[in-house]
Amino acid sequence: MNACEITAAITAAANSIACRLNDEELALWSSVLVQLGDTLATIAAQRDLCKRINSDASDHNKSDKC
Repeated sequence: MNACEITAAITAAANSIACRLNDEELALWSSVLVQLGDTLATIAAQRDLCKRINSDASDHNKSDKC
């Protein structure tokens, strides 16, 4: 799937969800999904950092730090 297809699919999903929820439910689910995205980004960043630390440690024959 390319970037245009991904954004089109996300837009279609958002429109489909929005038309089925009232304003309060929509606000709640928006917040929930933002938090989910932020948490996934935090996990990805932490994994990347650990990979870099472990790579540097193995380059210097040190033990893993993550």
